[in-house]
Amino acid sequence: MSSGAPRGQGQVVRLSRGASLSDFADRINANPGSLVQEMFNLGEMVTATQSCSDDTLLLLGEHLGFNVQIVSPEDEDRELLAQFNIDLDAEVAEDRLVSRAPVVTVMGHVDHGKTKLLDAIRKANVVAGEAGGITQHIGAYQVHVPHEGEDRAVTFIDTPGHEAFTAMRARGAQVTDIVVLVVAADDGVMPQTIEALNHAKAADVPIVVAVNKVDKPEANPDKVRQQLTEYGLVAEEYGGDTMFVNVAAKPGIGIDDLLEAVLLTADASLELTAPIDGPAQGVAIEAHLDKGRGAVATVLVQKGTLRAGDSIVAGGAHGRVRAMLDENGNAVAEAGPARPVLVLGLTAVPGAGDTFLAAEDDRTVRQIAEQRQARRRAASFANSRGRATLETLMEQLKEGEKTSLNLVLKGDVSGSVEALEDALFNLDIPEEVQLRIIHRGVGAITESDVMLASASTEAVTIIGFNVRAANKVREIADREGVEIRYYTVIYQAIEEIDAALKGLLKPEYEEVELGTAEIRDVFRSSKIGNIAGCIVRSGLIRRNAKARLLRDGAVVAENLTINSLKRFKDDATEVREGFECGLTLGGFNNLQVGDIIETFEMREKPRA
Repeated sequence: MSSGAPRGQGQVVRLSRGASLSDFADRINANPGSLVQEMFNLGEMVTATQSCSDDTLLLLGEHLGFNVQIVSPEDEDRELLAQFNIDLDAEVAEDRLVSRAPVVTVMGHVDHGKTKLLDAIRKANVVAGEAGGITQHIGAYQVHVPHEGEDRAVTFIDTPGHEAFTAMRARGAQVTDIVVLVVAADDGVMPQTIEALNHAKAADVPIVVAVNKVDKPEANPDKVRQQLTEYGLVAEEYGGDTMFVNVAAKPGIGIDDLLEAVLLTADASLELTAPIDGPAQGVAIEAHLDKGRGAVATVLVQKGTLRAGDSIVAGGAHGRVRAMLDENGNAVAEAGPARPVLVLGLTAVPGAGDTFLAAEDDRTVRQIAEQRQARRRAASFANSRGRATLETLMEQLKEGEKTSLNLVLKGDVSGSVEALEDALFNLDIPEEVQLRIIHRGVGAITESDVMLASASTEAVTIIGFNVRAANKVREIADREGVEIRYYTVIYQAIEEIDAALKGLLKPEYEEVELGTAEIRDVFRSSKIGNIAGCIVRSGLIRRNAKARLLRDGAVVAENLTINSLKRFKDDATEVREGFECGLTLGGFNNLQVGDIIETFEMREKPRA
């Protein structure tokens, strides 16, 4: 081989997602230029520093005889942390473990009363602040309950109910010990009830069913119990092992029973312990950008104790904990396992669901965050670029003919942005239209968002979810011709974008038959050519309509037009079934007695 790339004898090469040919060359002690040449020989044009897709790396490895293994993001993160002597999965000695509060996620169908139920539990009104009464964000709260003479704490996570938030709801189940499935007694089991149930089963957590709205006259709690037996949840009173509790959130009926059921389930089926000493580890449940306070993240501590002043890293964000607040906005000095707190002091907004950990000093967390960011960037470049093969080069040029809808997504919290993006990519998008998200972020719409949109060669729409643009930014957007749309409810945004995508489609036309006529006689005219004397057999014949000529069932001529149409000596616009007429076919003179003229028109077909 002229390129001089080394050959592997099945030797294993571990590469991270989005690695470049230079990274590959480092692992096998080769010259990056030789790998570029090898890729060219394989029909792909890749530069030495370009992030490659998994397929490209595997293809090259196979070609050179190396067993390439793409390291998963989780393994990659473990290897990264191991460099700093941090082991997230280290075994904890029994004597260090203390009991902790159960973490409960409230799930269920939209408008079945999940947030009202949490309101009743913690005696605060959250619903009033939500758009359309629909929960848009994940919130975490801790309540204290007297149980068997002890003061017990229970942590609740409230997840949004609409199916657009499936991604968020799944995330809620990942940190959960117990799921409270809320089903309205007057409505019964609904599609999202089943969806929430599947999430809970996938997370392999015990379920307590809260049958809500039992105070309504049309409520039928027994029907809910029967419906849920079909999905494997059998009530204790029916001989099963799932606790069902009748509640009514508004008047506050059955709230104590529900809390008791949660604690009994936790004691019976779970051993909830965690080390209280050592550096804190946990999950960022939600995060947003606050105008006065910067990046604010709701974190749930799972191990250790988080204290004000600790250096922490959450995903690609890092910082020092300037302050910690509880769900009521009061300052907290430290947070132990299963305690949700609001953390201030991060340099960036972490993603919802990112793991966080406290480290010894600022330098360590900064290095971890920077390496994570670099790896994420490389992986996203590889995914967005895809494989640039010689065979697909012409296809990519042809793709210029496609219409695309380009979006910049900005939201108030990272969970909403991710859920919106997830829902948009799950839309049923026709092949000839592309949906591209060129930027996503948390916080108000800024000048740089508008400039990014205006710098694009194609039109870009900025979507603001629960965020607005300042007057100055709006002026720049008007001047640059950038459209900004604002939404407060996520599925309104999805419906409008779906409609916009369908609007981008080129109209589809279908042929609609108007009528047929049989030629009974042919008249010769030196002035206008042959005239067909016809009888209309079906439908109608219309002047200027498209036509085709059939002879013995075969098409003789296509793309004809009925130029003139007469009834006896009078011009006619149309002639109906059973009547006779004379017509000419736009200069086509090869007419014979017995020929059939089919007329049709092209009508625009509505898109589904």
